[in-house]
Amino acid sequence: MPSAPASSPTLADAATAAAELPGVAELLEAAVTAVGGARRDGQDAMAQAVRKAIASGEHLAVQAGTGTGKSLAYLVPAIRHAVERGNTVVVSTATIALQRQLVDRDLPRLAKALKPLLGRAPTFAILKGRRNYLCLNKLHGNGDDVDDGEQLFDPFAISAMGRTVKRIHEWSSDTETGDRDELVPGVPESAWRQVSVSARECLGASRCPVGDDCFAEKARAEAGRADVVVTNHALLAIDALEGRPVLPEHDVVIVDEAHELVDRITGVATAELTTGAVTAAARRCGKLVDQAVADRLVEAGEGLALILDDLPPGRWENLPRPAAGVLTAVRDAAVACKQALGGERREDPEGAAGRKVAQSALDEVADTAFRLLNAFDEPDAARRRDVVWLAEQGPDAARSRVLRAAPLAVGGLLRERLFGRSTVILTSATLTLGGTFDALARQWGLPPEKPATGETDDPVQDPDAPKWSGMDVGSPFQHAKSGILYVAKRLPPPGRDGLPPAYLDEIAGLVEAAGGRTLGLFSSMRAAKQATEALRGRLDTPLLCQGDDATMLLVRRFAEDEATSLFGTLSLWQGVDVPGPSLSCVIIDRIPFPRPDDPLVAARQRAADSRGGNGFLTVSATHAALLLAQGAGRLLRGMGDRGVVAVLDPRLATARYGGFLRASLPPFWQTDDREKVLGALRRLRDTTP
Repeated sequence: MPSAPASSPTLADAATAAAELPGVAELLEAAVTAVGGARRDGQDAMAQAVRKAIASGEHLAVQAGTGTGKSLAYLVPAIRHAVERGNTVVVSTATIALQRQLVDRDLPRLAKALKPLLGRAPTFAILKGRRNYLCLNKLHGNGDDVDDGEQLFDPFAISAMGRTVKRIHEWSSDTETGDRDELVPGVPESAWRQVSVSARECLGASRCPVGDDCFAEKARAEAGRADVVVTNHALLAIDALEGRPVLPEHDVVIVDEAHELVDRITGVATAELTTGAVTAAARRCGKLVDQAVADRLVEAGEGLALILDDLPPGRWENLPRPAAGVLTAVRDAAVACKQALGGERREDPEGAAGRKVAQSALDEVADTAFRLLNAFDEPDAARRRDVVWLAEQGPDAARSRVLRAAPLAVGGLLRERLFGRSTVILTSATLTLGGTFDALARQWGLPPEKPATGETDDPVQDPDAPKWSGMDVGSPFQHAKSGILYVAKRLPPPGRDGLPPAYLDEIAGLVEAAGGRTLGLFSSMRAAKQATEALRGRLDTPLLCQGDDATMLLVRRFAEDEATSLFGTLSLWQGVDVPGPSLSCVIIDRIPFPRPDDPLVAARQRAADSRGGNGFLTVSATHAALLLAQGAGRLLRGMGDRGVVAVLDPRLATARYGGFLRASLPPFWQTDDREKVLGALRRLRDTTP
């Protein structure tokens, strides 16, 4: 357990104070009053469950529907615990929007409301990855040069970069945090890289000539003194997986938007190797080691480019012989460069920074090559730690090849390094799939919530498995009275050649009946654009398509004009919050299964099959259920909202897995009667003030 901050009371004082602190119910009452809300049964139940979990150390998963007020329900008991024990609580989110809501709105109001009851104002801080903060050492020229090779041949790019970096210099004199998100308007990633460093590239505060003024170190120090630290899933993953503490010491982690945890952890744990990365590493160490040693790495990178261009994209079942040779050459050359570079030296700041950047680049190349070479040591592909595949990336005109290695599963990592170290509260509006928490629990590395009959006697049951419980606190919405789930059962199954004419006719009929006010969620941008182009001249109401403008601006235009409809793809499935009459119809073109040729999905399905499970249900159907539930959740965002979720894919009603998917959706009234649905939409359209 971490020690209390210097300004905190002693343990004896804390124990005495704890007995005098108000209970969670009283604190929640004050919090809800302060934000102008109303107490809800689900919110009360969740707050008490979080309190109990923190006290017992047993992990908790809570499904809390939109409108429950889940942020207050976990923040209030978390703050009480932090004040009582003098420990830090970490709150991790998946989106910037929720981070900002917590730090800019919820926590300031909570601190003010709870101060009279707690005896002091609770403190909070936000903490991001080091790359998000301005590096003063690099800003002042002590570091790597512009690393975007194309700009060496593009005078316009150089001048644009210069203007941008000049603006960052001017901003650096005014900012108190150095946080990139405070720089408005934002700057391109290529420019920000010139004034920031990764954790691997950082010299460290003790060796950096401006370490005392480091923005990232100040943010970490502030976080270490705070009761509540708000961060993101990526930084939580780095803290848990990479063996170097990034977050302050803590004993409780609250994972909001927990349905995205596995994907974010997988992303952080995925390694990539490109010829560009090899070339950049060679260039960065070129002035610091013997040229012949650096040239070996350049030659290995050229060999890698030739081999990758000759091999077809896709998953590698085994290590191709040519790839084995060139990856060995890359690894050995990178190691030789590291050895020639040597350890830390006393030198000027610029030399130290350049050496650190070179060391970081070489470490990444060598470590990734080593990981790729060792990924095939286990002969049984279903038991391997990593999945390896060759992919293409970048625009069509300049596509390049990239080798990736991603973990086959992250449950073991989470179980050991997250659930094994802290009490964890997982919450989201979407955690139960098919009516249980088990699908996501399996991905998190947790045992089934309720073992099947006889399963407790199974010798393979792990008595040391983390203890956890799940609860669904429901939603204040009366889904069956407020929304209709319409499955267009009479339509043909979706094909691979775009939207059939019958789908376009169905979409047109729904949008016309709703008077616009439709959010179209498509499984691909191609389908969204096809529908937009086909219907813009056919509908009497405005139609926007993702890509026409910045997504945030399109959502704002959609919300402000009730007659407008918005079509788009993945980011709209989870990122749209439009309460009121501007949204009364959500159209989903097809069940959002992952691509069947996705290497990681295919490998995970095969691994599940090899263990005697159903890989399709475990992986693809679970993925689809999460997205469907998130998409359907766009409909009811306010207590007065009414409308229809229309799924055009008939498989939701006819396929064997349809029951699992429907059980994962909010409990709307269900029908496949088109005329009833159109009539309901027309009545909504005609009665809206």
